[in-house]
Amino acid sequence: MVNIAARALCLVPFCLAAWLALCAATAAKAENFSACLEGFRGAALGSGVDGATFDKATRGLAPNPDVLAMAEVQPEFKTPIWDYLAGLVDEERVNDGRAMMARWSEVLATAESRFGVDKATITAVWGVESDFGRSFGTRPVVQSLATLACSSNRRASYFRSELFAALKIIQHGDVDPAQFNGSWAGAFGHTQFMPSTFLRTAVDLDGDGRKDLINSVPDALGSTAAYLHKSGWVKGAEWGFEVRLPAHYTGPSGRSRKEPMAAWATRGLTRIDGSPLGQGPNAGLLLPAGANGPAFLVTRNFDAIYSYNAAESYALAISILSDRLRGRHGIVAAWPTNDPGLSRAERKELQTLLMRRGYDLDGKADGVIGTKTRQAILDFQSKSGLRQDGRASVSVLSALRAR
Repeated sequence: MVNIAARALCLVPFCLAAWLALCAATAAKAENFSACLEGFRGAALGSGVDGATFDKATRGLAPNPDVLAMAEVQPEFKTPIWDYLAGLVDEERVNDGRAMMARWSEVLATAESRFGVDKATITAVWGVESDFGRSFGTRPVVQSLATLACSSNRRASYFRSELFAALKIIQHGDVDPAQFNGSWAGAFGHTQFMPSTFLRTAVDLDGDGRKDLINSVPDALGSTAAYLHKSGWVKGAEWGFEVRLPAHYTGPSGRSRKEPMAAWATRGLTRIDGSPLGQGPNAGLLLPAGANGPAFLVTRNFDAIYSYNAAESYALAISILSDRLRGRHGIVAAWPTNDPGLSRAERKELQTLLMRRGYDLDGKADGVIGTKTRQAILDFQSKSGLRQDGRASVSVLSALRAR
């Protein structure tokens, strides 16, 4: 074995050079970031942010590289829809949602009366966005937005405008800067509003003089109802419903291609139980996994939910969860896979079994499938002769249970 001291001495020139290069790169990035923020100052003041607020919020601010990594991995776009829905619309969330509907019944009734959005939909948004207030996000909103605004992200200009909106929220006194934390993209509060959305649509439902989505459940639920109302929500209308397609269907589809129910009936579509479509508003045919998976006719109310976060899987999760909260069934047709996704309870069990086999997951069985869990799954799949895709799936959980 080479003497450790001798080996370290031999590597000093290389290590010193690497360290100096790293320091130089870090310093350059910090300098560029500071220059970027300073370059925003004039535009921020022109938009209505006062200089004192801008200077205090940005003084000493450093970029967060984790935010840039998160921007590349958005689950509603990267995850198979059956995995995405399995974790968002499970029995745990349904039961919690029903409990929250009972606990906040008066607030939900007020929001529904004022804005015309039903209590199940409002509650479903709350459940999907923050698990009923359990998961707001821990990243400082101003730092996240500044990082994205000063990056090469294709939406940098959008994040710059959101940064200015966040500074206005601080300036107005609606949020305590020490509590102003949220997602990697800058969404915050019980129902995860972006700052510009807050400025446009947030309401003071509890009447205390502040619009507070972090500490006030009434304000958050009322603001969500107000947002959906402004996004075109039609009072009393369904978001849509699951349908059965005729065999070998090759007709039109697409959320935005809306036609009368009679036109869809002529093509052979029925409700999922085989009954006629009946009357209703114009609807588009949503095929989130193609013609061999579940199919849905969706109305303008689905589009209103979609506007909250522009992903069809996201809007479908809220829509199906709202149905479950109303006491209806979930999706009936099977997804085109022989290896379905797992509920959060099943994901926690999977993580627990992986840790028992010696995998390092930081001692956490939280149901969140992060990098360490995916790496552990990949290794287990490799050793077990399973397909190596890193998915938290039924096949992996079944194999872990059997050992």
